[in-house]
Amino acid sequence: MSPRPVRLAALAAALLLAGCARQAFRPDQLPDGARADVAILETTDLHANVLGYDYYKQKADPTLGFERTVTLIRRAREQFTNTFLFDAGDTIQGTVLADYQAQVKPVPCGEELAIYRAMDAVGYDGGTVGNHEFNYGLPFLSQVTGTPMNVDGVTAGHCAGPRYPLVLSNVLSTRDGKPIFKPWTIVQRRIAAYTPDGSQLSVPLKVAIIGFAPPPIMDWDQRNLQGKVTVTGVVEAAKKYLPEIEAQHPDLVVAILHGGLDTAPYTPAMENGGWYLAGVPGIDVLLLGHSHTDFPGPRFARMQDVDDTRGFVRGVPAVMGGFFGKDLGVIKLALTRRGDHWSIDKDQTRSQVWPICTKPGDAASCVPADPAIAPLVGKVQQAAVDYVNTPIGSSHVRLSSYFADEGDMTALAAVNAAQLDYVRRELPKTHPELAHVPVLSAAAAFRTGFGGPDDYTDVMPGPLTLRSAADLYFYPNTLAAVRTDGAGVKAWLEKSAERFRQVDPTQAGPQPLINTHFPGFNFDQLQGAGLRYVIDVSKPAGQRIVALTLDGKPVAPDQPFVVVTNNYRASGGGRFPGLDGKSIVLAAPDGTREILAAWLRRHPDLEAKDLPARSWRFAPLKTRGPVTFTAASGKQDVARADGFDGIRQLKENGDGTATYTIDLSR
Repeated sequence: MSPRPVRLAALAAALLLAGCARQAFRPDQLPDGARADVAILETTDLHANVLGYDYYKQKADPTLGFERTVTLIRRAREQFTNTFLFDAGDTIQGTVLADYQAQVKPVPCGEELAIYRAMDAVGYDGGTVGNHEFNYGLPFLSQVTGTPMNVDGVTAGHCAGPRYPLVLSNVLSTRDGKPIFKPWTIVQRRIAAYTPDGSQLSVPLKVAIIGFAPPPIMDWDQRNLQGKVTVTGVVEAAKKYLPEIEAQHPDLVVAILHGGLDTAPYTPAMENGGWYLAGVPGIDVLLLGHSHTDFPGPRFARMQDVDDTRGFVRGVPAVMGGFFGKDLGVIKLALTRRGDHWSIDKDQTRSQVWPICTKPGDAASCVPADPAIAPLVGKVQQAAVDYVNTPIGSSHVRLSSYFADEGDMTALAAVNAAQLDYVRRELPKTHPELAHVPVLSAAAAFRTGFGGPDDYTDVMPGPLTLRSAADLYFYPNTLAAVRTDGAGVKAWLEKSAERFRQVDPTQAGPQPLINTHFPGFNFDQLQGAGLRYVIDVSKPAGQRIVALTLDGKPVAPDQPFVVVTNNYRASGGGRFPGLDGKSIVLAAPDGTREILAAWLRRHPDLEAKDLPARSWRFAPLKTRGPVTFTAASGKQDVARADGFDGIRQLKENGDGTATYTIDLSR
């Protein structure tokens, strides 16, 4: 940590006033070797999971939720004398409760958002803004954060927001070129420090915080942001504002990045720029997010200049505290006084991620919920639950995503059917020249077990409610349609097929089918217009679509198509070839979830014949050893009922999941 002058008058006052001080020192005599331990606590990607509750299964879920993270926060404050608590974004979106307060019954100006009310109850020192904060638009974001913005479409005014400062340095208004939030601020706290002889002192510690959102928000939320804001790279923003911060002589600079770590060559558009941000001189501590994983942790093993055990990135202590309130990030900073500044003793500094459940998937191992949180949100929680139980029809079909990666398209078929219906009706109104172009629909299973054994879509036969539509379509995306051709469709499918690992048929031992580094929400499966295709997982990525036909005829590279997707994908999300927002021919004002709910209402007695047929299969492949994958345990009968007799459960994993095998030769 670079030396920074301490404001001596403030230090002197603190020393005189501190009742716990055993010795008095002149400000300029705070001795070398004085020490202080400071714990930096972090939450990230809470996604409005205030409570440990599964809105789709309508039951308590003790494996997630901020109400249990609070228990860890209180324990950390008991363990560490000096603590600061920060949040790294993706806070206000992600649950039925969040959608209810944003879209169904918007929270009034004078009322604080439920997640912020809960966070204020435990007391945060600061935070930043993630990409999903922009999903509901800038007017809503301005209101619920209590942040007036000089941005087109945003009405100036002060509304109820969190009682802690939000900082964001790299999202700028097109009106004046200034950040829409404060780019940085100073948080000051008196801390307990100790002289070399053990005397306790109370001294002020000035902590500067600076925040960053992932630059691709301009692609992901183009509809909400285009023409209103611009975005700069995280390194560029840091270098711009660090001189201003240094001029305030902070003792520590904490960078709060809604982003992860990537050592690919840096660009200002980089989604996960934490590795490069750690290399900017003047940043002392790095808080990470967005990647929905833990740092330190094994995912980052062997990454250059990263200590994935003790939690350092290029020599800077760092942490990423999981997602959905499942964890608390903790950095124990050991500070040593050297001359007129504090230095971080890296040998005594360590980062950890504290889980709310010591055994994944085991509810008995989870900490209890803090009892103060649920009463704060009880009324709006019940209103949201009542809303999603609004009836919209019934189904004779089980719509599940347990085996979506293996070709069971039941859950996706409903989404694709609704998307196809919408575009076939709406597109000719604005583009009559495309009326006879084949329309395809792309959908991905958003819930494929990433969050644990309950993280699957499973809509049972019987009554359907708005909750069913929310289960089938997890994110509040809007619908978009793009113009492409046969070559573009094939490239789209090749990118999606990166979800699979390459399988060697001659290998005798088990081989995993799924490439876990390629997220399930990027495995688009296309249906419509008689489309059929075959994926050969024995081939390398980019060469796996070995048959692509339309009504039994090979698709020509120049054959025109319209493909329905969501605004995230159409604008470049996932970096699919040819999708950058320029080929959009329809940008619907309606949310995909609402379009799906309306379609289900028009099919109040849903049957299999109402859904498009399965469009793809694996190329037949005889393997010497088993090809395996992980899914929720005890679901083999679901696979068989949907015609997948080649799927067989091998063993329970002890955490609610099981290892399965799939016979690719069938």
